[in-house]
Amino acid sequence: MPRDHHRPVHFTDAEFAAIKGGEDPALVNRVAHETANALLHRVRQDPDPAVVERLVTYTDVHGIEAVAELWARVGAHTLPGALWRIYLMRTVIRQNPDEIAYLFTRGTERIGTIDQAVAGAEQPTGPAEILTLADSILHGLYTGDFAVALDRGAAFCRLAAAGATSVADDSDLTAEERASVLTVRAFRLAELAEDLSAAAALWRRDALD
Repeated sequence: MPRDHHRPVHFTDAEFAAIKGGEDPALVNRVAHETANALLHRVRQDPDPAVVERLVTYTDVHGIEAVAELWARVGAHTLPGALWRIYLMRTVIRQNPDEIAYLFTRGTERIGTIDQAVAGAEQPTGPAEILTLADSILHGLYTGDFAVALDRGAAFCRLAAAGATSVADDSDLTAEERASVLTVRAFRLAELAEDLSAAAALWRRDALD
């Protein structure tokens, strides 16, 4: 969890070159943790709506690669790793909201858990509602209960994974290639859900750094 002693982080050109080239894993790890802690601490202390909105839509302007460059190469159960996974989840949703909404809805029909309530998507859940959900979860990281936002992301991923598995099973005999793609997607979404749940638990123990 961000601590009060964090200050804005500044890096030399050489340090950024090392990060980009992946030449120094220790430096990549340090920069990822320091930028994530500094950013989150600063925004959560003073959650200016305009600043939060720019952060939520940052990848729409600069691409997911800009976030990946900083945070994608560290462990899943870390603060930068958790932030990266929520941004990645939002990008996946925005790339194909129609299909993701369908998989999410299929998942809610397939498994009877509290995940639908935890995720907090409006019902019925179409493309517009699933896009709103993605933004709402990311907003929650900066302005709400951080662990709850991670839990919402995990719940969404579990339901979408269940939906992808269900559709893959239906397609197995008639559309083998689509079934294979959906099976891989289900696995990745399920893995993402596990990582986000673990990060939420660590945050609640003040152990997500």
